[in-house]
Amino acid sequence: MARVAVVHNTLDFHGGADVVCLSVCEALQRDHDVSLFTLSETPPSVLAERFDIDLDARRIDVPSPRGGTAVARALSTIGPVVGPQLPLRSVLVSRFFEREADAFDLAVSTANEFDLSIPSVQYVHYPQFRLNRIPDASGALNPLWSRVAGPARNGFDDVTPLANSSWTADVFERVYGVEPAVVHPPIDPIEPRADWREREGGVVVAGRIAPDKRVLDAVEVVDGVRRRGHDVHLHVVGTAPRSYRRYVERVESAADERPYVTVERDVSRTRLDELLGTHRYGLNLKPREHFGMSVAEYVASGMIAFAPDSGGQREVLDEREDRLFGSVDEAIEILSAAIERDRPPEQSSARFGRARFREEICEHVDRALH
Repeated sequence: MARVAVVHNTLDFHGGADVVCLSVCEALQRDHDVSLFTLSETPPSVLAERFDIDLDARRIDVPSPRGGTAVARALSTIGPVVGPQLPLRSVLVSRFFEREADAFDLAVSTANEFDLSIPSVQYVHYPQFRLNRIPDASGALNPLWSRVAGPARNGFDDVTPLANSSWTADVFERVYGVEPAVVHPPIDPIEPRADWREREGGVVVAGRIAPDKRVLDAVEVVDGVRRRGHDVHLHVVGTAPRSYRRYVERVESAADERPYVTVERDVSRTRLDELLGTHRYGLNLKPREHFGMSVAEYVASGMIAFAPDSGGQREVLDEREDRLFGSVDEAIEILSAAIERDRPPEQSSARFGRARFREEICEHVDRALH
């Protein structure tokens, strides 16, 4: 049994990265002593229950720096004004971890790449440092954060880099000259599921209700499909972190104006699975999604999924032209066409299972330890 530190910037955005973090903790705690270093208001147990992750939170040590919870709360409070500040959170967490690093045999980052002082496995959703090497990347302060906590281009001698998709792996290689192995996030087949003919002809948008997810564009898509004569409705169902509360209010205002749009915030896993298992169509609107866990969940529940024609979600949808779009107008077109065809989906629901994820993560950790 080794002492393993999982390093994660924050659990407060309730998204796919947090599912990966807690799934890694769950996988490793079977054979190792696991501590979780994070800067979060949200306890791991809360998200483990929400995402139906079989984590024994009582066995996870969660060290907290002095004032850490207050800092996390303050960052969430100012989030609507200054943004989520994920690189800053990463820097703070890495500095906190480094004070304790000598007590551990291995670190596992589930919050992208770091310059850490001990051997590590680093799971990259998308590079967070050295963004000047990526065309059109944003972040005026990124050079500062990169100097403080980012690895050098040749700084991966004791690092096992992993990526959530082949697309992300390609971006990472362009930045650092190292090609990560691809370990897709964990998505089990979702049950129970209704037969295609018994499903409602509605659209579900699941995940964080946040500006980068472009949820309001989903409302526009459904408006356009209805103008074409299709009686579809929309369920927006997802987490509503405090940092995005102003955007959530805009989404709820749009729903209040439309009897065919409903918004459900912070629902249970049972309720989400019920919606996914009883509706026909799943829609994602975020371009350049690094993987697209909501898209994978749509597939895992037997829905027909649609997403922008960019990022890792193209892999999830097998690069099908009739599932991918480049604009709101194209989304209206392909969703309308699918409704008119009325054919059930053909993709396997078991491609991204949790057992596969656990096995791959444990293999990489065991190799790094030996």
